[in-house]
Formats: sequence, C-alpha cells, structure tokens
Amino acid sequence: MWPFRLISQQQRYRSWRSLGGLFAVALSLALMFQACGSPVNETASNNGQNNGQSIDQTADTPAQTTDTKTNGTLNALDKEHKGDEPIATPAAMAEPTVPVVGEMVEYATIDGQAVMGYLARPETPKSDALPAIMAIHEWWGLNDNIKAIARRLAGEGYTVLAIDLYGGQVASDPEQAKELMRTVMDNPGPAQDNLTLADEFLTEDYSAPKLGVIGWCFGGNWALRSGLLLENLDAIAIYYGQLILQPEALDGLQAPVIGFFGEDDSSIPVEDVENFESALNRLNKPVEIHLYAGAGHAFANPSGNNYEAEAAEDAWKKTTAFFAEQLKG
Repeated sequence: MWPFRLISQQQRYRSWRSLGGLFAVALSLALMFQACGSPVNETASNNGQNNGQSIDQTADTPAQTTDTKTNGTLNALDKEHKGDEPIATPAAMAEPTVPVVGEMVEYATIDGQAVMGYLARPETPKSDALPAIMAIHEWWGLNDNIKAIARRLAGEGYTVLAIDLYGGQVASDPEQAKELMRTVMDNPGPAQDNLTLADEFLTEDYSAPKLGVIGWCFGGNWALRSGLLLENLDAIAIYYGQLILQPEALDGLQAPVIGFFGEDDSSIPVEDVENFESALNRLNKPVEIHLYAGAGHAFANPSGNNYEAEAAEDAWKKTTAFFAEQLKG
C-alpha cells in the first residue's frame, strides 16, 4: 500500500495559504493573462525567486479585450483539434520498459474536496526514494492517454503523479475540452493549490530527491507556470504549451527547460517559440528547444489527427534523456 496523508496535507495547505496565498493568486493571474497575450495589472514578489524583482504588468485594455484574447487562444486550439477524439490507440498504450503499477490516489484535500491523481511507479523500484515527475494533462483532461504516458515514464525509473486539474471531468470532444480549459483559465487558484500539494506529496510522502514536471498542450503551459510557482523543481518539459514571453516573469525560472513544438502549430506561432528561447538565453536560463518541420499542435498525441510518429518518438527520446540527466545525474 502506498502511503499518503490527508490530515497533514490539509494542515500544510492551510499554512501555505496563509503565508504564500496572496503571492500565488497574483502570480496566477499575471501568468494566466500573459499566456493568453493580455497584459494584467498585478505585482507579485516570488518569495525571493526573482531576486527581489517584481512581476509588474500594467493593464491598459478593458476586460472585454482580455475575454476576446482568451477566446482567441481557445478557438485556435479548437481549430487544431478539429475532428479529434481522445480515444486511446495502440500507439498511445505503448508498454513501459519495465513492469509498473498504477492507480488513482487521493493525495490531498482542497476546501473539503478530495484531490485525485494517477500515481505510477516501477513494480520493483531500485530505491524507495525515486526521483519524481508531475505529469499535467492536455486540454482533454486526465484520460487513458495520459495515464498510459505516466506508466511509460514510471518505467524509466520515476514516481509519476498525473495531476487532474479538471476535478475528475474528462472531455470527449473539442467543445467540451474548450469549456473545461476556460474554467481553469478563469479561476486558476485551485490549479495552483493542486500543484503545490502534489509537490509536497511527492517530496514528503515519497521522499523524492528531485522533482520534474511535464505537460502537453494546456498542461504544457501549466508545466511552465509550475517553474515559477514551485521553488524546488529540477526539470521542466513543455510539449506545445502556450508560452510566457515577458522577461520579468521568466527571470523567476530556476530549473532547466526543454520544449517541443510543431512549426505548423497555428496556436503557437514559431515567432513566439523563438522569442521564448531568446528571452531565456538572455537571462542565462538553461533551455533546449526543438521545432519539428511539418508538425502541428499535439503532434505527440497518438489519438489525434495531428500525430506525427517520427517527431513524437524523437521528442520522447529527448525527453527521457533530459529527465535522466536532470533528475538522476
């Protein structure tokens, strides 16, 4: 039986809310609207992560403009996923390199509600304290595809927690996915709380010596946000997630970043990817970006129409090598 503590998690959650809640809410708003291309009037000090600097963005546009740009992001994703059905395919269900065990677990509570995730580990771990990875789902939710990827990652020698930011809901079509994603974008606080508690669960309950995060699409953006929210991350892997481009915000990143994008992704312009890489290079932040010619959004999802097997396999090899270097080295 894998251990998890509910009462102590709730106690830690309350402590975190009292000490860091104000900052977390301000940061979540800044990142949410910036990721959608909108400025926001928020100032936040990152508990020292930004070396005393603040994330200060001044909003000159009305709320209607913010809504319009948020809708623009969602509509671009809707276009990229047109006709997709998130049904697990044989390619999506690829077996891990070693036997693993996985199950849904309750690892915390927020406002009296259970926080669930899918936990996967090697069946015969080499150590009781494996490095850990948080996996953040696409806009579809925590479905069978993401659980299969969690198991595949666990087979590389990690404790993997696939986080659910939709509260148990899973989309079956792009329209439903768009509305679920909008709900989180409109109120990102609970998602931040979830990530913070997932971090504590893995580092305290499973004694993970190092911690990484990976996310796809919607989850790719949240993987990047995690690097600004969580102080102890050691590696960040982004698959075609909306990017934060402001140097003031990116200066808070401490963990190395690897990113995978398709040149034909209409929802994330190549210019944004290049500007993101340039901004991190100017800040002397470790970053490795891979752009795939002829690939669109969600090129690594075997259940989607944009699946590109060659690009997906290359990205997977680079991802596992990156995590091995950063989390096991």
